[in-house]
Amino acid sequence: MKALVVAGGIPQIELIRQLKERGIETVLVDGNAAAVARPFADKFYRVDIFDIPAVKIIAEKEQVDFILTVCADQVLLVVAQASEELGLPCYIDYETAQAVSDKIKMKTLFKQIGVPTTDYITTDYLDEEAVSRLRFPLVVKPIDAYSSKGVRKAANINELRRFYTEAREISRSGGVIIEEYFQGEEISVDAFVTGGKAKILTVTNSEKVRNKDRFVIFRGRYPAAVSDTVLQKIEEIAQKIAEGFGLWESPLLIQLLHDGDKVSVLEFCARTGGGMKWLMIKHACGVDVIKATIDITLGLTPDLKRRDTGNKIVVNDFIYCRPGIFDHLEGFEEMHEQGLINEYRLIRTKGTVMRGVTSSSDRIAGMNIVADSIEEFNEKEKKILETIKVVDADGKNIMRKDLLPPLR
Repeated sequence: MKALVVAGGIPQIELIRQLKERGIETVLVDGNAAAVARPFADKFYRVDIFDIPAVKIIAEKEQVDFILTVCADQVLLVVAQASEELGLPCYIDYETAQAVSDKIKMKTLFKQIGVPTTDYITTDYLDEEAVSRLRFPLVVKPIDAYSSKGVRKAANINELRRFYTEAREISRSGGVIIEEYFQGEEISVDAFVTGGKAKILTVTNSEKVRNKDRFVIFRGRYPAAVSDTVLQKIEEIAQKIAEGFGLWESPLLIQLLHDGDKVSVLEFCARTGGGMKWLMIKHACGVDVIKATIDITLGLTPDLKRRDTGNKIVVNDFIYCRPGIFDHLEGFEEMHEQGLINEYRLIRTKGTVMRGVTSSSDRIAGMNIVADSIEEFNEKEKKILETIKVVDADGKNIMRKDLLPPLR
């Protein structure tokens, strides 16, 4: 068998590895010639991964048996459309992929099926009369971007005008959604739908960089600090989404906010969590969601049985840095060998120009840390931060260690 893997990030390295373990040949496509997953694939094509005709040409040329990606919401739409038009298996059809990839369609259906979410408007231009029906602060989002790109919080009409223009420029379709801001803690829910039933795997806190108008995640933490009431609501919401959007066999990632007992869903996608989320899930409950995604694509029954991993606290810390030209990491392997870092992944390649911290896509690396208590985690991370470095081309340490505070 042969698979076409779309996008060449860190999760795709694991996807390629697992496909090869099954004896499946891998062809990778990515627009970046320096994609980190490139060395792991059997064959590589540099192509715009959102250029569906180009992706289809490669799939046909290579005579692949299926097309697949993980941890990438907008790429899922490409995979679904190309697969459907070529008659290849995919766990989601194109129409459903459109509904779960377009924030406007998503919010509209949320209202119809009773999923709690904030009030919003969508316009082809900035209709200030329509905006006046909403309460500031307002959140502006491109309808088809990812990694928090273009997502800004506007405190007044002047900021809204500026952020709206930025969002339109980032959106591939030019579509923008404006919604009311819900004050609360962000929760990330990783689930899997099998036989139409949503099974919750992990519920984690998503901690964000303190910034008045941006939403950049610097840490994912399991287990989430939420009430039993919120957990019950999460289960109900996951099932409503599965039924309302017609998901039968699919990974499911839900992002929501809670202020104690009240919840508001930001968005969801029929994919596994991005970055190193698959590692957090595996170390938290023993379920391999990348393996499960391959299984459902091949028509196999996924193993979703939760297991006691012995890890009471599992944290994914994301590493950001100041502007500079990335050269190498220091100290990470030493901390890994000492058992302080459980696992780590380099996200960028040498020579990448780093431009600071504007969205979640600006992270340079990630590390997974497990502990039996908050105190143990904080002791581990303190030692880690005293050692690790992100070194630029001038030999300077450009790592933003200040973005990784102790757990509370």
